[in-house]
Order: sequence, then C-alpha cells, then structure tokens
Amino acid sequence: MLTPAIARAARAAPRHARTLATAVESKPEHLKSFKVYRWNPDKPTEKPYLQEYKIDLNKCGPMVLDAILKIKNELDPTLTFRRSCREGICGSCAMNIDGVNTLACLKRIDKDSKDVKIYPLPHMYVIKDLVPDMTQFYKQYKAIQPYLQAEKPADGREHLQSKEDRKKLDGMYECILCACCSTSCPSYWWNQDQYLGPAVLMQAYRWVADSRDTQKAARLEKLANPFSLYRCHTIFNWLNPAKAIAALKQEMASA
Repeated sequence: MLTPAIARAARAAPRHARTLATAVESKPEHLKSFKVYRWNPDKPTEKPYLQEYKIDLNKCGPMVLDAILKIKNELDPTLTFRRSCREGICGSCAMNIDGVNTLACLKRIDKDSKDVKIYPLPHMYVIKDLVPDMTQFYKQYKAIQPYLQAEKPADGREHLQSKEDRKKLDGMYECILCACCSTSCPSYWWNQDQYLGPAVLMQAYRWVADSRDTQKAARLEKLANPFSLYRCHTIFNWLNPAKAIAALKQEMASA
C-alpha cells in the first residue's frame, strides 16, 4: 500500500509519452496518374473513355497490377479486370500498358511524372473495362489439339525422349497463353477468324517438333490452307513465336 508521501510524489512526477527509439519520418506524396480504359456493357449508349486515378507511389507496390488493385480496393470498386497468380505464370492480367502488350504483374511502375495509360488487349472484343473476350483465341488453341498423340509405349509406362529432342521444345512449352503476342500481330488483327496467330501457331509447332508425337503429318495437313499459317508475314514483334512459325513453314515445305 502506497503511503501518502509516495502517492504525492508519483502524482507530481512528470509523465513522458512513450516514443520509438528511432523516429520515422513520413515520406511526401509521390502522386502518379493512371488513365484506365473504361466501358460498361450495361450502358451501351456510353462510349469507351479513359478514367484518371491518382496513386501515391509511396503507398503502393512496385508493379502496375499493384496500382490497379489499389484503385479497385480503395478508389473505385467498379473497375473490372482479370488477375490471379501475380507472378507472371497464369497470363490473366495481360493488357496494353503504355502502348505495349504485357502482364500487369510484371510491368514495373516508372517513377517519372508521365501518365500510365492502360487498355485491354487490342483488337479483341471487350467484355468490360480491361477484360477482353478470349473465346476465339481459346477456340483456335483447341483446334490444334494441344496434347500428345502417340501409341502406347512399348514398356507400357512412359514415352522416352533424348535430351537433344527435349531441348527442341525450349522456348515453346513455357508459353502461358496470355495472348500478348497474338494481339500485337497486324495479320491477326485483320484475319483472326481464320489466321491462327503467333501463340497458337507456336503451340502447333511445339507438338510437330515433339519426337514422341506420332501425328505430325495429320497436324501439318490441318494447316495446309491459305489462312491458318500463311497469313504470317514474319514481322518479328515477338521472337519465339516468329522462330517457331518459320520452322513450321519449313516443315510444311518439306512434308
């Protein structure tokens, strides 16, 4: 029990607020403008437009997808877009950023003062805002039968492949079907109802080049028409698909 003298001394002692050992200085705002394509199918009379949002980069992650998520979570919940893995694996967040088709999760935000302009992938029907309609793209991918077609292996267990043959698939099997290359191809813009486009043609060659597959002739025969393959004029917007398409044309010539 405190004595009256101790209690008086305690009341008279100065009270100090608890402070951090090291003071943290708040950073000044670093605002950057993001102009995002908006279109709502529920309002068909309204034309598409760019909506501007300002983001403090000191309170945002380093990637464009971080900024888009911040806009949706804190500024405008009506903004619509696709995203999933945030690691450049799923391809969901493919869009056109500052004139270049890329993945928003892998595109760093430049620290300069220039506005960032974000559009859906070009020359595709738009479902809403930044969401393109991928129906035709996936339909074309399905058409090339993107799976191994081979007889049952002799040992009944697995299809063996040499290291050299396996290496031929490098640069093709990694494709995540984001459609960035296809939607940057002028031939695909104008003929996507018949021309398969860079991504799908690269996948077609991925199976033609696979030493384990036994349906090479049938796969090439499906491409033997004026549009599926030969609308490609090899402008090299994307290196890996262009190399695969050139190899596919060589296979067609020697078939």
